[in-house]
Amino acid sequence: MPNPFTVAPDSTAVRTALWRALHVQLDPSPHVLEDELGLKLAAPPEGWRQRPDMDPQATRIFRAGTVARARFIEDLMIEQAGHGVDQYVLLGAGLDTFAQRRPEFASRLRIFEVDQPGHQAWKRQRLIELGFGIPDGLQLVPVDFESGDAWLPQLVHAGFDAQRPAVVASTGVSLYLSRDAVMTLLREVAALAPGSTLAMTYILPMEQAAPEELPGREAAERGARASGTPFLSYFTAPEMLDMARAAGFGEVRHVPAATLVDRYFSDRVDGLWPGRSEELLVATAR
Repeated sequence: MPNPFTVAPDSTAVRTALWRALHVQLDPSPHVLEDELGLKLAAPPEGWRQRPDMDPQATRIFRAGTVARARFIEDLMIEQAGHGVDQYVLLGAGLDTFAQRRPEFASRLRIFEVDQPGHQAWKRQRLIELGFGIPDGLQLVPVDFESGDAWLPQLVHAGFDAQRPAVVASTGVSLYLSRDAVMTLLREVAALAPGSTLAMTYILPMEQAAPEELPGREAAERGARASGTPFLSYFTAPEMLDMARAAGFGEVRHVPAATLVDRYFSDRVDGLWPGRSEELLVATAR
């Protein structure tokens, strides 16, 4: 019997999953990230590839950015696992599928996917329906962000050990938060066990966007406003680094989009690369 308390993921989470699948289906090999499991979870209506926000050309830089940031964070987690870190927290996990796609690594980790309660119930149900189940190392942590619930107590309740380091990932979230909320998030992660690492994406101000990105960004902003989830915060790299230092991180690093291009797209001959609007903060708790 369907769970009456399940709530399908929001349009942003679904779009991210579909773009990841489009990268596999449209772009030639080698693929930066191979993920069609999110597409299976979302199960969009037939003809989903004809949606305006799936246009092969108009979305190239955005789907490239989506897979690049995911690959970077997964590589970071795997690197940290080599140093003994075995806790992985995804804030606003959406339709992430690392636990299902990379079992050789996931089986050695404690993975905590944090998202809205209804979305987590929906994802649990879909994983079971598709035959994946919920492995022992995966915790779907429900947190009602809209009601102001704190995520860390819920994380600890789910088995997170706050005395041991973790990798905390936050992708595609900061633009929906106020600056005060972003600062609160930075302080909370900086207060985790020494050696914990935050990897967080943020969006540059519109005036720093490349001309070819402007139509897509403007359309995304209109869509976000129309759906009741407007974009709230943009940051320059120096601003983000200053905020992370003020929050208490011991080491902070700016990862520009150019770094992702060099790492994951330099050998491509099809001209696929991510836009320059989204960048990454990597910060380590002391």
